[in-house]
Amino acid sequence: MKDYYITTAIAYTSGKPHIGNIYEIILTDSIARFKRFQGYNVFFQTGTDEHGQKIEEKALAKGLTPKQFVDGVANTIKGLWDTANISYDKFIRTTDADHEVQVQKIFKKLYDQGDIYKGSYEGMYCTPCESFWTSSQLVDGKCPDCGREVKPAKEEAYFFKMSKYADRLLDYYNSHPDFILPVSRKNEMVNNFLKKGLQDLCVSRTSFKWGIPVTFDPKHVVYVWLDALTNYITGIGYDVDGNSKDSFNRFWPADLHVIGKDIVRFHIIYWPIFLMALGLPIPKKIYGHGWLLQNGEKMSKSKGNVMYFDDLASVFGVDAVRYYVLNEMSFDNDGSVGWDLLTDKTNSDLANVYGNLVSRTIAMTNKYFGGVVNKSTNYEDVDKELKEVVENAYGKVSKKIDDLQISDSIAEVMSIFRRANKYIDETCPWVLAKENNTERLNTVLYNLCEAIMVGSTLLQPYMPATAE
Repeated sequence: MKDYYITTAIAYTSGKPHIGNIYEIILTDSIARFKRFQGYNVFFQTGTDEHGQKIEEKALAKGLTPKQFVDGVANTIKGLWDTANISYDKFIRTTDADHEVQVQKIFKKLYDQGDIYKGSYEGMYCTPCESFWTSSQLVDGKCPDCGREVKPAKEEAYFFKMSKYADRLLDYYNSHPDFILPVSRKNEMVNNFLKKGLQDLCVSRTSFKWGIPVTFDPKHVVYVWLDALTNYITGIGYDVDGNSKDSFNRFWPADLHVIGKDIVRFHIIYWPIFLMALGLPIPKKIYGHGWLLQNGEKMSKSKGNVMYFDDLASVFGVDAVRYYVLNEMSFDNDGSVGWDLLTDKTNSDLANVYGNLVSRTIAMTNKYFGGVVNKSTNYEDVDKELKEVVENAYGKVSKKIDDLQISDSIAEVMSIFRRANKYIDETCPWVLAKENNTERLNTVLYNLCEAIMVGSTLLQPYMPATAE
């Protein structure tokens, strides 16, 4: 059995994730479920990113310790993942003791080999993004990533020598054209960062305490990305000293990292370079998906346009919400979500196409044959057309999922149900019953039941409870 390791980005524990955040975990779950269906030994990891200045400030505002604060948010996030029927194998937290120990050892190794050095940083700092910027990088005086206010900051820090590995990274891109998808994400990073020259990366902080202490200089805590990104290897048992678990040796390099387009830079520049410095293989593929928008805008609590998965699921059901977000988001574009949009899609696809087909077929099978139909070998041309659609569906769905065209893979499944509904209109089972053409009626209903069975099986990665 072939191993397959797939991950999401770990969710930041600053608050409850909205539907736009949860899209990623549902997307990754659908891929993991399909790979299991294909017979892969899948390891699916997700989790929470729990350190940083923003966490420290939010905890203080609520009168909690940072650990108390992240414990509460992590439980909320894990509960949402469970509500969404996410089939993860491991939920890692960056406050896990084994992760923290390995991060400290990684930092020390990189320092000892000369990739990390001590310096000082002076620039503009965005607390929500936990990013430093030079004045020239600001957009209208604000953070270029999130558009929020920045403030001057100066502090002693350790830095990672990114420029040392820039040429090697470009060579890797060129020799592995499918490493980053969509390709447009890679082009953006190359043009905006690599070609302009990589700046060394700040990897420690002294202005706050909520982080993993640097063992040999404890007034410093490890800065966000060296902590967060390494979860992908610590979660499966990586050990810097060469005592990695069998699970690490089996599953690394990861087959697929699924991330949002807003954190592509960290995953396709910083992460491969960290791995190169550690002498580890690079992940096979990184997919930077688009955003799920509300009225054309990215969701934000400050804008008052946030929608939550559990609120939507309480009205439409878990599987209907899963289906909508997976169907709505194309490979390389953003998607939209709204109550009216979800209502329309649920009615048009799940009720009118899938639900209507199942309801009509079951009703006729029960009415005319007591719920049991038998396989027939007497096929007409119209039967063969339906069977061709059904028999070819798996190959088409598999190809679309391998290409990360998830919404298109759903369309292939729905084509079975649409063709089956057309088949009912073409064969008119009620007329066959009226004419007492029992043999032909049995063939038609058997073909419909088979189409529903195959289509529902292929629907399982997207709508697991419904398909079962």
